[in-house]
Amino acid sequence: MPLSARVLTAGKLLLLLVALVATYFLFAAASMRVALRAREVQVPDLTSRTASDANALTAPLGLALKVDETRRPDAKIGAGRILAQEPAAGSVARRQRTIKVWLSAGPRASSVPRLVGETERAAQLRLAQDGFTLTGVAEIRSQAAPDVVVAQDPPPKSAGEQVALLVNRGDRGETYVMPDLIGLNGERAAEALRNRGFRVAVVGSVPYPGVVAGIVVRQNPQGGFQIGPGEPISLEVSR
Repeated sequence: MPLSARVLTAGKLLLLLVALVATYFLFAAASMRVALRAREVQVPDLTSRTASDANALTAPLGLALKVDETRRPDAKIGAGRILAQEPAAGSVARRQRTIKVWLSAGPRASSVPRLVGETERAAQLRLAQDGFTLTGVAEIRSQAAPDVVVAQDPPPKSAGEQVALLVNRGDRGETYVMPDLIGLNGERAAEALRNRGFRVAVVGSVPYPGVVAGIVVRQNPQGGFQIGPGEPISLEVSR
């Protein structure tokens, strides 16, 4: 067989082989895509449904439902019904994907609830569910039950949107009043407190015009707070 004929035959075989390989990969990619699409579902709209109804709707689709414990006030959607969801309705998700939902707490409360006697956690959840903003938590130490709200501002049934709490942290035995260390030498103050069993750390230094290096310019806890032995104290000094 002439050389040119053999080259032509080899070329045809090579083209055929390339075509077969390309066809294999094309069909493999198409099959994989079909398999992946078969595992995908469209996320249903769960808004205004109860968690039980939503679960009955998502379970047959292979989607799990997770309900966030924090409820949000809403004037239009009744309490206990779904207010929001993630991912959004209409989006595409794979089976076994978890759909997170938030429930409505109903209309915003018109007056501040009574929180005294509640645990700090329960009080924070109640405020969030009723649409109030927690502005701060102050602490005291007494022999009463720990982590319980002992006072609130404003008082119950008051109008307003912001609430501050006073929480008892419990009696931890012997306590001291935190001294005011502002203006003192940081290393000397830290050493004196360490000698009395406190954990003291100089957390950083900041430029402070007119003040020599190493002087306490900030402290935590602040002067006047009650502290117990072994509690951490942080000092910030000038440089």
